[in-house]
Amino acid sequence: MKEFCVSLRSPGAANSAAGIPGPAGPRGPKLHAARRRELGQSFQDGGEHYDRVRPGYPRDSLDWLVPPGARSAADLGAGTGKFTALLIQRGLAVTAVDPSTDMLEQLRKSYPLVNALEGTAEATGLTDSAFDVVSVAQAWHWCEPMAASTEISRILRPHGVLGLIWNQLDTSIPWVHRLSRIMHAGDVHKPGFRPVIGPEFGGLESHLTQWEDALTPEDIMELTKSRSYYLRANDATRAKVMHNLEWYLHDHLGHAPGETIGLPYMTQTWRAFKIQGPAPR
Repeated sequence: MKEFCVSLRSPGAANSAAGIPGPAGPRGPKLHAARRRELGQSFQDGGEHYDRVRPGYPRDSLDWLVPPGARSAADLGAGTGKFTALLIQRGLAVTAVDPSTDMLEQLRKSYPLVNALEGTAEATGLTDSAFDVVSVAQAWHWCEPMAASTEISRILRPHGVLGLIWNQLDTSIPWVHRLSRIMHAGDVHKPGFRPVIGPEFGGLESHLTQWEDALTPEDIMELTKSRSYYLRANDATRAKVMHNLEWYLHDHLGHAPGETIGLPYMTQTWRAFKIQGPAPR
């Protein structure tokens, strides 16, 4: 895995941390509650396939997010445990929460010692002030940010860290941008994106890791099948997506079956601190 890392303080941190999106704040996926539930249902099944084809996260993201001395973490929207795995490797005591029984079943198979519970970011069912870090990887856009922020603040210790992580295709590269359109990779954020969080948190800042995932054309097709657009589409739409992908990867880009392709990704990691008295600098 090749990585290139950048850290920056969000210029609109004060507004965003107060739950008020800055000029670029709303540019992520715009989902109302009903739409969130509809799309979220796409992931209720297929945990084994999701775990097999979705990328993991770069270690650099975790190293930047988790503060020295942290001992425990809750991974919300944990899915099959893609980010959970990094938290475990760091030596943290991890509790994983996800609304999908199927996803959690796969997580328990991979990490049987992890405390894995059904729940949501808005209603975790976890103990007050129990965690040093709460992570939400590839899932904050499914959450109601104000309610989730309140709940996460409740389960974090004073000055605990909230981490929001997104893998997305690096669409600054023209061929990847076109691929993302064919795949209907709807979780690609526009430049200047900032997540909305509640007033319980301050000091919002971000870190960028650029890296490549080694995949074959067949892997990219399977990856597409794990996307919410494909999962909720009818058979005709699915067939069209696969046909377009085959044309683009083989005929247009000229890749042979089984050939290894370095698929460029960007991992955006955001962190903010629970406000308890003076916020940390």
